[in-house]
Amino acid sequence: MNHTKLGNSDLEVSRICMGCMGFGDAKKGQHSWTLDEAQSREIIKRGLDLGVNFFDTAIGYQRGTSEQYVGRALKEFAKRDEVVIATKFLPRTDEDIEAGISGQQHIQRMVNKSLENLGMDYIDLYIYHMWDYRTPLYEIMEGLNRVVQAGKARYIGISNCFAWQLAKANALAEQEGFAKFVSVQGHYNLIFREEEREMVPYCREENITLTPYSALAGGRLSKQAGESSKRLEQDDYARLKYDASKEQDEVIIGRVAELAEKRGVSMTEISLAWLLTKVTSPVVGATKFHHIEGAAAAVDMELTEEEIIYLEEAYVPHKLVGVMAQNSANMQQKPVWSTGNQKI
Repeated sequence: MNHTKLGNSDLEVSRICMGCMGFGDAKKGQHSWTLDEAQSREIIKRGLDLGVNFFDTAIGYQRGTSEQYVGRALKEFAKRDEVVIATKFLPRTDEDIEAGISGQQHIQRMVNKSLENLGMDYIDLYIYHMWDYRTPLYEIMEGLNRVVQAGKARYIGISNCFAWQLAKANALAEQEGFAKFVSVQGHYNLIFREEEREMVPYCREENITLTPYSALAGGRLSKQAGESSKRLEQDDYARLKYDASKEQDEVIIGRVAELAEKRGVSMTEISLAWLLTKVTSPVVGATKFHHIEGAAAAVDMELTEEEIIYLEEAYVPHKLVGVMAQNSANMQQKPVWSTGNQKI
């Protein structure tokens, strides 16, 4: 497993980040395919054995039980300074707003709860999970800066945002002397490449790390057409993201299968080898040993320029889907702008 620096931070991370959304008490979450604690521990241990040191979870995954499982496993299997932990916080709820809880207070509550769940003193990368249009940006950035200053997080990242939002946030942080976002976790894979329009070039210019989720498109880029799995059958959110473009995506998936057969490797390895030419450390969900094993193997694979072109040339533009589609809708309905301490 190769390791590299996470953008403008001092964090040394594995080229594969283990996505931990599949861990947690299924009774407390939205996903019936999640693993219990014993199974989660086995996958985490296998990842560590393969050299993975970067783990991504969130307080919203199975009501915090993902954080709890990850924290307890890593406490037993690894030294704290040998692993890099990323977790995420959600926007304020209607109840929070009605109760008068400020953005800063909300972030303090969220980070304290995540630290409790993880059983840790600090988080390496604390991620703003999705843009909160009902909270002024200044409150968010000042709240995150206080978390960093208090030593509760070493660095901050952002997820599910547009390039202009990331640029605006970091410009405000620079103006005020706040901590800046060092990473962005967006939706990016071989069959969904809309991040290449603005986010990818902006992050390249600013040395902001890309750690995309849905690296294998909910399993679609690891299975031949017609092949199924429990995840594919039960993941309604993934179907929402990919079913509408299924016909055009299958052309690319077919090419992944073709190259995998030609190379004598898995489709996972081909798909991730392509993504690893674009990003620092993709977040790869793992609920079986072969998921993380295939991801680790992809790090050592080098695609030829001709193979990369062959995989890319069939792509056609996609509509925004999932969280980013909602983000776009919210932007048009309830934008909140902030300059300094003022709302505009």
